[in-house]
Amino acid sequence: MKNNQDFKPFISADKVLPEFTVTSIFLGIILAIIFGAANAYLGLRVGMTVSASIPAAVISMGVIRVILRKDSILENNLVQTIGSAGESVAAGAIFTLPVIFIWMEKWGQGTPSLLEISIIALCGGVLGVLFMIPLRKALIVKEHGVLPYPEGTACAEVLLAGEEGGTKATAVFAGLGISAIYKFIADGLKIFPSEVHYELSSYKGSAVGMDVLPALIGVGYICGPRISGYMFAGGIIGWLALLPLISLFGATTILYPGTVPISELGSFALWTNYLKYIGAGAVAAGGIISLVKSLPLIVTTFVQAIKDFSGNQSDKNLCRTDKDIPMNIVLILIILTIIMIGLVPAVPVSFGGALLIALFGFFFATVSSRLVGLVGSSNNPVSGMAIATLLITTMILKATGNVGQEGMLSAIAIGSVICIIAAIAGDTSQDLKTGYIVGATPYKQQIGELIGVVISAVTIGGVLYLLNSAWGYGSSELPAPQATLMKMVVEGVMDGNLPWNLVFIGVGIAIAVEILGIPVLPFAVGLYLPIHLSSAIMVGGVIRLYFEKKKRISEEKRKDAIERGILYTSGLIAGEGLIGILLAIFAVININGKSLGKIVDLSSKISLSNIGSLIAFLILILTLFKFSIWNKDKKLD
Repeated sequence: MKNNQDFKPFISADKVLPEFTVTSIFLGIILAIIFGAANAYLGLRVGMTVSASIPAAVISMGVIRVILRKDSILENNLVQTIGSAGESVAAGAIFTLPVIFIWMEKWGQGTPSLLEISIIALCGGVLGVLFMIPLRKALIVKEHGVLPYPEGTACAEVLLAGEEGGTKATAVFAGLGISAIYKFIADGLKIFPSEVHYELSSYKGSAVGMDVLPALIGVGYICGPRISGYMFAGGIIGWLALLPLISLFGATTILYPGTVPISELGSFALWTNYLKYIGAGAVAAGGIISLVKSLPLIVTTFVQAIKDFSGNQSDKNLCRTDKDIPMNIVLILIILTIIMIGLVPAVPVSFGGALLIALFGFFFATVSSRLVGLVGSSNNPVSGMAIATLLITTMILKATGNVGQEGMLSAIAIGSVICIIAAIAGDTSQDLKTGYIVGATPYKQQIGELIGVVISAVTIGGVLYLLNSAWGYGSSELPAPQATLMKMVVEGVMDGNLPWNLVFIGVGIAIAVEILGIPVLPFAVGLYLPIHLSSAIMVGGVIRLYFEKKKRISEEKRKDAIERGILYTSGLIAGEGLIGILLAIFAVININGKSLGKIVDLSSKISLSNIGSLIAFLILILTLFKFSIWNKDKKLD
């Protein structure tokens, strides 16, 4: 293990600057709420979230440095530390918690309480931060230069280039505003449809289409052309190969889980009844394959973490940049959180389940913290960890007689907490890496992360409750793809009622893709989701590819254009997410027996066709060029 004794942070250990201030806490909390809510909406619609660290850092610099005229890189760092917690809590929560809503409504039990959802999110978030603290010196300090922590290092570079923060913050705010207006016109006023769909009648069973929405361009641009291409390839296999194949050979057959002849089903009905299960098998296999490939690293990291856990003792003589929250306090908080999980009635988990959470939680926190150091948060197989946890937990519960509704709720609650632990541990690692480079105080960052987790847990509970009330999970507005997959896993183990042949077809496809050397998870997600999402994401990826390959510009200008594009598309994602939340509020507010959402709907008076939608989407694409490669401050042509 490499111990980099020569590293010097940007702010030296003997220098004290404003850091844990009212300004940084307040601004961080606001950004945690914004990015948490936006990412929850995005994840429930698309099945993935994006990192909020860099946009939060840029917005922070725009406010603190430009508006407040303060010059403190450590305050900016704390803002992004608190703000990014919202995105991570959302990423963990949307994978599993919607399942509780789906089940309780199906069983005629209404909905879970806001308190129950918030406590589950809170426990997972707090444990994720606490489990990471004893790993900091082993992973962040001792292996500096060995583990790159891509997002954490990139965020540090943004903070260190803080003199440009004001102008670059404009790109984030512009993206947020333009996306908000576009989303409200499309899905609020409904002046043009946000989904373009064409059935290919001469090629029965197939269809093409696109969701012409800002967040999808943003996801594609940030993920890049390779990941976007893998997703789109999955969509093509599903909608232009498997669906026509099912339609061709199915003919007048009624095939479970469908209830009518296949010949009578359109493309969406075929996707719902058959392709979704094939995609679910592929995603589950992809997650487990990612986990298995990481096993040697997992074992090494876990053994080292156990050795280092007892060696992180509090020392009053430590310099500022070496101080963590004292280990005795960390252990007390971990024990109290585990006890709360086992004893609080709002969480449907027994004390035995709480102990399972402690065991799996620390294991996967260790795995997640190490993996994000190597491959980044975007490639962290959290879904694979969640699937593995659910499979093992559900089998243990079933073997011990905890079956039926109670057993299924316990399984998903345990999986929820562990999923959030893994997501937050990865985010905390990236934030602590950023802090290590710029010279932040670790214990202040750790407290900031806990503050962000508490605020985000309450926010995510409200957001999940609101979105369910507005549209319901599993609907076309909110497919909740990861959550419905986790639901299938638990039900499949408990009841054995899955169409296993379809699931195993997906597993076989995933294995073949892995043998070909193609990353399985993005391909499998594209197979699982409607092609309308992956086609729009591919547009963002193609634009990113154009920027990367554009000729006759210097590397410096190319890098600047791509960075501005990332900031602008981050704003697009945040803007659409926030308006999505606003439209959900409109949908649940009733005036004279009619929802406010329907009152503002102008589709009966003004309604453009699919062509109008594509024109609006093209204009939106041009704004991305305007705020990146056609930027007036640094013209790149």
